[in-house]
Amino acid sequence: MAKSIVDFTVQKISDLLIEEAVFLYGVRDKVHQLRTELRMMESYLQDADRRQEDDETLKNWISEIREVAYDSDDVIEAYALKGASRRNNMTGTFNRIKSFVSMVNRLVEIHVVGSQVDGIISRITSLTGSLETFGIRRDRGEASSSIHGRQKALRRSYSHVIEEDIIGVDYDVKILESCLVKNNNKGYKVVAIWGMGGLGKTTLAKKVYHSSKVRQSFESFAWAYISQHCQARDVWEGILLKLLSPSKELREELRDMRDEEVAKKLYQVQEEKKCLVVLDDIWSVDSWNNLSFGFPTGRFLSVGSTILLTTRNTDVPLHMDPSCYLHKPKCLDEDHTWELFQKKAFPKYDDPDSSITIEMEKLGREMVGRCGGLPLAIIVLGGLLASKPSFYEWDTVRQNINTYLRKAKGKEQLLGVSEVLALSYYELPYQLKPCFLHLAHFPENLEIQTKKLIRIWVAEGIISSVQNSGNNEEALEDTAQRYFTELVERCMIQVVEKSSTGRIRTVQMHNLMRDLCVSKAYEENFLDMIDSRNVDQTSTSKARPPGKVRRIALYLDQDIDRFLPRHLKSHHHLRSILCYHEKTARLSEWSSMKSVFKKCRLLRVLNLEGVQCQMGKLPKEIGFLIHLRFLSLRNTKIDELPSSIGNLKCLQTLDLLTGNSTVQIPNVIGNMEKLRHLFLPESCGNNVEKWCISNLKNLQTLVNFPAEKCDVKDLMKLTYLRKLVIDDPNFGEVFESTNETFIHLESLFYVSSEEISMVEVSAGCPNLYKLHIEGPISNFPSPNQISSKLAKLKLQGSGLVVDPMTTLEKLPNLRLLELQLDSFLGKRMVCGSKGFPQLRSLVLSDLPNLEEWKMEKGAMCCLGKLEISNCTKLEVVPDGIRFVSSLKDLEIRSMFAVFRMKLEKGGDEHYKVQHVPSLVFRYCDY
Repeated sequence: MAKSIVDFTVQKISDLLIEEAVFLYGVRDKVHQLRTELRMMESYLQDADRRQEDDETLKNWISEIREVAYDSDDVIEAYALKGASRRNNMTGTFNRIKSFVSMVNRLVEIHVVGSQVDGIISRITSLTGSLETFGIRRDRGEASSSIHGRQKALRRSYSHVIEEDIIGVDYDVKILESCLVKNNNKGYKVVAIWGMGGLGKTTLAKKVYHSSKVRQSFESFAWAYISQHCQARDVWEGILLKLLSPSKELREELRDMRDEEVAKKLYQVQEEKKCLVVLDDIWSVDSWNNLSFGFPTGRFLSVGSTILLTTRNTDVPLHMDPSCYLHKPKCLDEDHTWELFQKKAFPKYDDPDSSITIEMEKLGREMVGRCGGLPLAIIVLGGLLASKPSFYEWDTVRQNINTYLRKAKGKEQLLGVSEVLALSYYELPYQLKPCFLHLAHFPENLEIQTKKLIRIWVAEGIISSVQNSGNNEEALEDTAQRYFTELVERCMIQVVEKSSTGRIRTVQMHNLMRDLCVSKAYEENFLDMIDSRNVDQTSTSKARPPGKVRRIALYLDQDIDRFLPRHLKSHHHLRSILCYHEKTARLSEWSSMKSVFKKCRLLRVLNLEGVQCQMGKLPKEIGFLIHLRFLSLRNTKIDELPSSIGNLKCLQTLDLLTGNSTVQIPNVIGNMEKLRHLFLPESCGNNVEKWCISNLKNLQTLVNFPAEKCDVKDLMKLTYLRKLVIDDPNFGEVFESTNETFIHLESLFYVSSEEISMVEVSAGCPNLYKLHIEGPISNFPSPNQISSKLAKLKLQGSGLVVDPMTTLEKLPNLRLLELQLDSFLGKRMVCGSKGFPQLRSLVLSDLPNLEEWKMEKGAMCCLGKLEISNCTKLEVVPDGIRFVSSLKDLEIRSMFAVFRMKLEKGGDEHYKVQHVPSLVFRYCDY
């Protein structure tokens, strides 16, 4: 961990020496010397980091190194900050007295910072001199080159996702299915899966939840994660939304209900419909008591609604219902243990061309035998070893395991979950450790958005240009994505949701892994966590390790005006403030945040998403944060930005999707030349002044191109654009007037009231993965004119008369297709044999003229989800549906009752869909 911090600090100083040279006047030589000393120290740290767990003194020494690196960064950046502030203030006439005072002040600053740098160099020299005491060896590059080589070997495309492996649970699934399926009004109202952490309770519950037998036995389903700090209202509302799939009007009605009304509504739904509700990871009887008002568990239910829960505490289900069914999964036996381990440690073990050496199998069986059949321990150990291809590396891990067991004096010689998780952390390459520790910011059970996480990593400097120096064309975001993917492959984070293109959209941490992450982040002084809901239980109540904290995660309730100043007053060294809340956090006025802006001037990351203030204008004090790289004002209801926002010239990510359709934005965006990701509101205000954004050469994401402010041709200067959302009929002119293309553009959302030439769009954007077009299409391209990479296509209002399926079915990588709202106005649609080889999801919605849909046998062989909505002239589903064995979910919406009755059990067309586990009808009663 210390090596990654020093590595970052060296790179930061190098960047300052180049980019901020004018502000380092007078101390440049000393800063050069400081960088040299840090580089010397850096060469020893890889060996030291590996050995610190065996030596408390060495651990303290590394802690001092970490603080030296942080102090170096503080001193240099603070000095550059003063220089930048001085430049911003040098406007207007500067008389001789002011010039003299400014020069004297600068000389004093040079003397002070020079003395500070000398002090830091002296500390580094002293610390380096003690290296011989620990026998630390200097790393001359072999290890780092080995790590870099391994990273290249492990590199995966973004679409790579490790599926959750489920081994040895068939017997458990059958038992639980029988409890739920045979619940013939006399069965169990509560079924509980209980046992220790890491036993696979949630995995088993998911398997049962998605079982075809269970799906056919209930009308509605809902899954809720129950955190230790869960709010009953949020849980009730979330479950209701899943059970009802309500309209927009009903959603708004639910939001306006009082808590007791929401609980009553949920209660009634479970009395009227046969529902299966999963409460995952419910910790205590108190948690259930808070939730119980929404569940009719204490009385006989004629419809047979059931609760399936996972817990570590049997008191919970027995309190809910003394006659509940308790199921405790067993640890895996030897054969299943080895099978699961192989899937993780040898991803290609079932490939006939791959083989496992006898020596590695012997080592593997010895190590995995220490896991005692505990699934989480097996998975994490396997993920750890998957990144180590050689016998030597495996043997090193085996020796480390034995060291752990020797420390467990008198305990059973098994490697428990905590030991395996700790081992997985210590075995991380040094550059992945801060990425892992950063995950401690996020509250328990929160689904973490991948793209936002990566942008914050880049903004904080966790990903430096040194780390991707082996590939000069690779963007920092791509390096961060590789690190993220490796954490997934090492089973340190779990995939929750994937996009239609197969990329990981959200992830979560197992609560035991999160406990480790929080513990290590605390030990390393990586961050502080402050919970305004329960301040006494936050890390600030403990004796913090020595040193300054640089990052804070704030878990907020609804009233934060008094909370912020009290807990941030001494944090002027902060680099990152991330705010999280279960409900909207509110500020009555900006005074508390003004104080933060003034004191925390070294901030690089500020996430205020969802923190709403009654005063709609962001205060001008935001301009003090000139080192800010990431600023999110999403859902803050801010409607005006001050001109001082223009001081934030280091911004890489600016999110202004405040929840207001219009935000008054001054003409300063074009000067933020380091912007990489820009999210604008629908309208940027009524100022008639034109913007120029052609200077934003690093821009990768532009959401809501400001057509009323900018010339659309400026877009051609933004050569690194990857994502573009644009509502401008003039966008087509870009392709007509130039032969240039958006070579890096992967995602395009294009809205136009005038005709769109999809042929020209496809030619101008040859590498699209996602395409969403709203508006009339004048000419539809042939298959060879569309990007072969296209994985997601949504069309709305296209007015196509010729069947587009004959073209689209030939796209080799198309995974999601949505034809909505008059996108096709023809009467007949045909999907040929072997067409759509990769399609996973299809939506046909509001196609008013569609009468016949033919699907030949062999079409859509991978289709998993199909939705048909408001295609009222369509009489039947195609016969070819019965051959699509992969189809798991079929949803019919807003169709005539006769269409529904044909597909229901006993209907004339039921044979076509009888193999589909989940068949849902909504609003089909007219």
